[in-house]
Amino acid sequence: MTPAIEAAAAAGIKIGVHPYEHDPDNQKYGLEAAEALGVPLARVFKTLVIDIGSTMDSRYALAILPVPRILRLKAAAAALGQKKGMMAAPHKAESVTGYVRGGISPLGTRTQLPTVIDSSACDLDLIYCSGGKRGLDISIRWEDLVLLTTATLASIAR
Repeated sequence: MTPAIEAAAAAGIKIGVHPYEHDPDNQKYGLEAAEALGVPLARVFKTLVIDIGSTMDSRYALAILPVPRILRLKAAAAALGQKKGMMAAPHKAESVTGYVRGGISPLGTRTQLPTVIDSSACDLDLIYCSGGKRGLDISIRWEDLVLLTTATLASIAR
C-alpha cells in the first residue's frame, strides 16, 4: 500500500491497482508501464514536478500529462497563475513529493501541491498514472483525479 492508494481509499474513490515488473535499467517509465499493462500510451499520464516560484523563492507544483506529449511549461505556469515555470531538479522533485523519480504519483504527496492536468484527460474514461512507486500504476477517472488533487484542467501539452 502506497500513500497514493491510501489517499484514494481515504476519500472513498475507486481506483484500479496495476502492479507490473519494473526493469531497473529502464528509465522510460511511462512507456514501460503502457507496454507492461497493455494499455495505449496516450492513456498513461506522467506526473512532472515544476517550480513556478521566483528565482529567490521556489514554489513547486505538479503537471500531469500524457506520456507521449511534451509539457509546455509556460502554459502550465499560466494555468496555475504564474508567468513562467521550470522543471524541478530530480532530487527536489523526490524531496517535495516523497516519491522516487519514475514513481511520482499525483496522489499522496508529502504536502498537497498545486496541480494542473492536461485537458486531454477529459477525452478518456480512465487514465493511468503512477501509484507511488516504480512498477505500480493506478487507473482512475479523470474527474476523481481532479477532485483528489483540486487540480486545474488546461491545455499544457504539445
